Amino acid sequence: MATERQQEFYGDTGDLQEAVVATNRTAKVVKGGRRFSFSAMAVVGDRHGRVGLGYGKANEMGPAIEKAFGDAKKNLARIHLKGDTIPHEVMGRYGAARVFMRPAGPGTGVIAGGGVRAVCQMVGIRNILTKSLGSNNPVNLVKAAMDGLVKLKDAKETARLRGLALEELVEEPAASAAQGDSSRRGDRAAAGDATPQAEGPSS
Repeated sequence: MATERQQEFYGDTGDLQEAVVATNRTAKVVKGGRRFSFSAMAVVGDRHGRVGLGYGKANEMGPAIEKAFGDAKKNLARIHLKGDTIPHEVMGRYGAARVFMRPAGPGTGVIAGGGVRAVCQMVGIRNILTKSLGSNNPVNLVKAAMDGLVKLKDAKETARLRGLALEELVEEPAASAAQGDSSRRGDRAAAGDATPQAEGPSS
């Protein structure tokens, strides 16, 4: 059961939605036959920036799923969003699996597959572009997507880490873009001056 401090930060866990993203069955051969074991990966979220990932194992599928939901509620995390998408590009990694995520405009939808789609929807993302790279293990892909979402930062946090005011952080990209444009114009002008002029016919 969550402590008072956890409930104050994460909110009430009663308003969370649940989804199973991966299941697996394994068998062990014993003297009397085969003994089965089940595992499940689940994700919970409120679709408003809170999401948690959990894993459970048991001798039956039902208890394994219940354990996964319970574990997910213990591992809730707040994700920084920008409206209904993410604030910037990010690469999530877990083992050999990698998931690249990019912000998308309104109307794009959740371009993702399998467990990655479930994680994005539980966070509350409605527009995003994703691409899975490396391993296609569903459990590792879900964990890689979660790793990428946790890495997201908003402008205020980035400004605080750099020791800058929020206005200075916003001005930096604009100044860099203007400097790049002027540099390119200077390069084009220099290239034009260096072009040899065609000589007229000699008399």
